[in-house]
Amino acid sequence: MGTDGHVCALCPLLRRRYAPPMPDVMPLAQVGPWVNFPQGRPPIVFKIFFWGSALVSALVVGINLLALDRVAGDGPMRAFFVLSAVALPVTCLLWPLLPWQASVSPLRKTATVVFLGSSLLLISGGGVAALLVVSVAVGNALVVYGLRGGIAFAAITGLFYLVLGLLNPGQSLVASIVSGAVVLLLCLIILVVVVAMIEANRRSEETAALLAELEEAHAELRGYADRARELAIAEERARLARDMHDSVGHYLTVINLGLSNARRYRDRDPQEAWNEVHQAQDLTREALADSRRWVRALRPLRMDGKRGVEALATLVESFGGADTTLTFTARGDWPGLDGDRELLCFRAVQEGLTNVLRHAKAANVEVTLDCTPEKVTIVISDDGRGADRAARTDGAGLRGLRERAEAVDGTVESCTAPGEGFTLRVTVPA
Repeated sequence: MGTDGHVCALCPLLRRRYAPPMPDVMPLAQVGPWVNFPQGRPPIVFKIFFWGSALVSALVVGINLLALDRVAGDGPMRAFFVLSAVALPVTCLLWPLLPWQASVSPLRKTATVVFLGSSLLLISGGGVAALLVVSVAVGNALVVYGLRGGIAFAAITGLFYLVLGLLNPGQSLVASIVSGAVVLLLCLIILVVVVAMIEANRRSEETAALLAELEEAHAELRGYADRARELAIAEERARLARDMHDSVGHYLTVINLGLSNARRYRDRDPQEAWNEVHQAQDLTREALADSRRWVRALRPLRMDGKRGVEALATLVESFGGADTTLTFTARGDWPGLDGDRELLCFRAVQEGLTNVLRHAKAANVEVTLDCTPEKVTIVISDDGRGADRAARTDGAGLRGLRERAEAVDGTVESCTAPGEGFTLRVTVPA
């Protein structure tokens, strides 16, 4: 595939370079620390649940201990109340040691088992608030031991609460079964919530990884776009160099022929020889002017680091001369054009002004640039001598410009009349 093929294949990619930014696809970015498990640590919401319920449980345990004889009597509940007072500090000490990821040593995983046991003992004297501590313990078991481990811990919690109710003389069998079932249901709900949190955390990490890959791909795409742009410019410069070679070669051939004739006529017909010399001199001036135009055309599109409106304004200024007044007007914001379309805008101004200076003999030239999000319209008009209908056929430059425009779904229009100047209109879609 040649350079044209590479550039055309990359044009859709180049347009993405100017696409609007993606909307935020990570709603968890704002709440991530609250529900995510950052680097093996518990989410903030778990910390709040644990320390809040531990504080309330401490108040309940303290009140129960102050009224132990009246509340528990001499039955087994009295022992549970005392054990809850011991379990509270043990549970708080175990909290910082809990692992929050499955890839830990078996020794560290035992902290989860001990933590669940101490939190179960805390239920007996810590009241309903201690259930939140147990819920956190079940959630930790799910993270460390997986779904089966979480379900097993939930079942143990429900069974323990059932046994605790049966050992309470003031609670009936039905009430004990119902309370055990409610606690089991609560633990299962906690498991569902933690599973959702883990899944959200996983998706958040995947999204972050995908966005990082997207940023890397976008950076590579910018590099491809720049290289494709340089390829298009290099190809254009190569074409212009070939045309310049043909043009200058033609001038030099005619000049050489004229000087050869002058040398041949110098003795036989001196006047004719001088006519040939004068013609060669005129052709030399034309060749110099034409060479300057070609050199100007060979300048890169991104002149002095400029592009878009600024580059076109600089191009117009470069055509200024003592005999012609150039006016450049730009309206609207420059849209995101790919390399081929931006190069077409540059060549349209270049070709239009070159034709004006070559043929129009105009005193004033106006270059108008209208930019919209959908297209760029370039209008070049002069007050020169114009041309009649017979002379309105496009030259090689305008034909090439029209072919370029058709390749990107653009249009090239021209109108002229004797004594009314010439107007060139080029429309380039964004």
